[in-house]
Amino acid sequence: MINQVINFSLKLIAAMLVVFGIHLFILNKLQVPLFNNLIIEAYITNTFLVIGIYTTLFFLKNKYLDLLGFVFMGGSFLKFAVFFIFFYPYLKQDGTLVRLEATSFLIPYIAALIIETYYLVKLLNKDG
Repeated sequence: MINQVINFSLKLIAAMLVVFGIHLFILNKLQVPLFNNLIIEAYITNTFLVIGIYTTLFFLKNKYLDLLGFVFMGGSFLKFAVFFIFFYPYLKQDGTLVRLEATSFLIPYIAALIIETYYLVKLLNKDG
């Protein structure tokens, strides 16, 4: 049972490392600073939040199957709340939020969301 959560976590971390590498490669090709805009923190934060959300849903799936959609949406809300509380003030210090700053959070958010959704659907279909 715990092995399934660990397996998901390892796959997520591996996938996020690949996405991070591609992200850095593109930033390098565009000749923009690689590690500005809290990019490392965004990847780490999104990865751990998704692991926490997946773990929560995994342990709630048998008892509260009908509420899992709300828990999933709450997890998405939590990720955006973390962005607006911790990342947004830093990125908005100069008065503007440019595309490069926004993508430093949105790319790992979207990548993690896609992976999270895929594995949650797989998890629910397996038991359903």
